[in-house]
Amino acid sequence: MLLWINGPFGGGKTQTAHELRRRLPGSVVCDPEHVGFGLHRMTPPRLRGDFQNLRAWREGVYEVLDLALSGHDGTVIAPMTVVEPAYFRETVGRLRERGHDVRHFALLAGRDTVLRRLRERGLGHLTQFVAGKDAPLRRESFAVAKLDLCLERLRQAEFADHLWTDHLTIPQVAEHIAASAGLTLTPNTDGVLRGRLRRAWTGIQHIRFD
Repeated sequence: MLLWINGPFGGGKTQTAHELRRRLPGSVVCDPEHVGFGLHRMTPPRLRGDFQNLRAWREGVYEVLDLALSGHDGTVIAPMTVVEPAYFRETVGRLRERGHDVRHFALLAGRDTVLRRLRERGLGHLTQFVAGKDAPLRRESFAVAKLDLCLERLRQAEFADHLWTDHLTIPQVAEHIAASAGLTLTPNTDGVLRGRLRRAWTGIQHIRFD
């Protein structure tokens, strides 16, 4: 089974994916963003744009996830924002046509909630302290520029199932997804502090500097 975790940038996809992996024995995270990072690093900086516009990204994501789903016994988890219907069909749609069990979830939240999460993710708190309260949003300019489009597109029926996360914790979001997919997670034994530290570490591991 593939759990595709969609949502706006800063919507909690990566944190949710790693919470699922932590509590779902045998599962793996296969992040389609890494295919895009590789394509960017092969491209001269002035020619870099949205890597999803490259057919190579869409084809690569399909092939790698097809391989993982065909050869891995456990659940495969893919956290990735995709809001272009054609690109969605070329990835999620093709995997379904291939016969794979694909469960798609769009994590939605109010605009203010997502902006707050963008400020907080990764090194947000440190950047705010050093460079001012608006610095993380400047660093996340691409995410902010795409926010309204993401929220509008992901509300469409094509991108169901929809899960509103404004008042849910990351463990609760993971539990909703698992229950909907008929999967059983191990109990969450994290206290408040340990959970925050775990999520902070996950955020730091996924910071990009290029």
